[in-house]
Amino acid sequence: MRLSVIGCGYLGAVHAAAMASIGHDVIGIDLDERKITALARGEAPFFEPQLPELLREGVSSGRLTFATDIAATAGSDVHFVGVGTPQQQSGHAADLSHVDAAFDSLLPHLRAGDVVAGKSTVPVGTAAGLAERVATTGATLVWNPEFLREGWAVEDTVDPDRMVVGVPAGEAGERAARILREVYHPAIAKGTPFIVTDFATAELVKVAANAFLATKISFINAMAEIAEVTGADVTLLADAIGYDVRIGRRFLGAGIGFGGGCLPKDIRAFAARAEELGRRDSVGFLREVDAINLRRRDRAVQLVIDGLGGSVFGKRVAVLGAAFKPFSDDVRDSPALDAAVRLRGLGADVVVTDPQAIENARLLHPQLTYVADRDEALRGADAVLLVTEWDEYRRQLTPEHAASLTRGRVVVDGRNSYDPKAWRAAGWTYFGMGRP
Repeated sequence: MRLSVIGCGYLGAVHAAAMASIGHDVIGIDLDERKITALARGEAPFFEPQLPELLREGVSSGRLTFATDIAATAGSDVHFVGVGTPQQQSGHAADLSHVDAAFDSLLPHLRAGDVVAGKSTVPVGTAAGLAERVATTGATLVWNPEFLREGWAVEDTVDPDRMVVGVPAGEAGERAARILREVYHPAIAKGTPFIVTDFATAELVKVAANAFLATKISFINAMAEIAEVTGADVTLLADAIGYDVRIGRRFLGAGIGFGGGCLPKDIRAFAARAEELGRRDSVGFLREVDAINLRRRDRAVQLVIDGLGGSVFGKRVAVLGAAFKPFSDDVRDSPALDAAVRLRGLGADVVVTDPQAIENARLLHPQLTYVADRDEALRGADAVLLVTEWDEYRRQLTPEHAASLTRGRVVVDGRNSYDPKAWRAAGWTYFGMGRP
């Protein structure tokens, strides 16, 4: 089947390469000429495991091409729209200008019978309005939200845990659902659930999932706040309640909190949309979820200050991590960079290291010092702050090796990844998040 993907950012580039890998002919469209040039050479413009291999394979086979002219989408059977919906600069609502622009440019190239599949995360109610515009061309809109985890995006596209497709009522919607089943046939044949809904439900599935995950993370971080004043250990608490199958242990890792380009802005946009719908109180708890998350960044910074005797002025602090999570170079709303900037603002000599995200971090915060080598970052440090759980920081760094490089012996474990006993036995003053 011939497919087009409008928007070749993180979502679109992965989707295009993944669809080509399962046998479709795919054209990816983006206005950024530098990005398109790189993709056309089979080069990923961002770090994502397995993506470079898929791009090279798709480009070399001829199944995957890229262009800046949206007219190249003509003749495609399905058009996926995966442009960004960032937070508005003037508030918490989603900025839909990229979505509107993508549909404006796509409409003249649609044929009767085409299917347009929206994948962007949008406020509930958006698809219904877009569907009316698409219908004027004889094409049909469906809403097919993505559920990608950065670092596992290729796997989540090729072999997802579920697929959701929101369709209009009637024969056109039924036909569109059949076409999407054909597009995703390899995954469906392996048993992946394929859930057909209305537009509103499909839009809500995405934001509801993100809201639930964010709430689970902030819940355990709220328990960490209680643990810190009672002497309890939040990691043991999480283990204990995680054995309850109704709760589960995943996403109960207390620490410095979540970041990235999805959870923070999506829960804020969800709350803003609920207020527009007159249901502000229904998701009012999401404001506290957001507040708890941001407080944990404050806590990590305060632990560094406490560890250094009440002031970080003139002290060297090694920050291990810049990306908001491992296996990614994404620094959007990164807790690591937030903490690093705050510490520098207090007068610390901050050195940040990361295996993949340094260039992106430098563009966002050029005032910080960056080094690619972990040991160079540790050398001469008075305190160490672990923020991103890359294996070379979490598993491959021993307290003895760290002590051979640093000047001080203060470690703040922003992800509760280290064994406190081992670090204290090696002479370190260890601070965890919600741990005694």
